[in-house]
Amino acid sequence: MSASELACTYASLILHDDGLSITAEKIATLVKAANVKVESYWPSLFAKLLEKRNVEDLIINVGSGGGGAAAATVATPAGGAAAAPDAPAVKEKKEEAMEESDDEMMFSLFD
Repeated sequence: MSASELACTYASLILHDDGLSITAEKIATLVKAANVKVESYWPSLFAKLLEKRNVEDLIINVGSGGGGAAAATVATPAGGAAAAPDAPAVKEKKEEAMEESDDEMMFSLFD
């Protein structure tokens, strides 16, 4: 998230917390008072977004992404004890595949 987006986000939250209507002019005024330089389109984008959405709903749903992936099912033979050692090996292969795909995309969480 850029500094401009973050500044407009905070300004919008301040306006909402004070019970004021969220407009582009008010967002721009708060950002200017904080001595943050933002491109002129950011306040209007945030104002247009927040006139259609409820800020409280956005706050409540922070971090609630989509559903998790379904757990893989492993077919077990009649003697279930024999299948147990194979389960960790399958998990390790999947983890390795994930790491390889991240490297191939030249993506790292800590870069």
